[in-house]
Amino acid sequence: MSDTEYCYHCGTRHPRTEMRQIETKAGKRWRCIKSIEATKRSTAERDTFGKRVSAENKAGAQSKARLMLNSNR
Repeated sequence: MSDTEYCYHCGTRHPRTEMRQIETKAGKRWRCIKSIEATKRSTAERDTFGKRVSAENKAGAQSKARLMLNSNR
């Protein structure tokens, strides 16, 4: 069994020690402690956190797209 779990909130894998399983409408899901703590902050801080995670995800997707484009040449 894997020592990491996928965080449905930030879209990355984290060590299981940094994760908590929470109940959602869709059932139990894993979420990182970092994202859980971020929800307890002010709206401005949450927006900043969300924008940072979005930027990281976008950069990762662009990097994968460049790799795919270069491998097809």
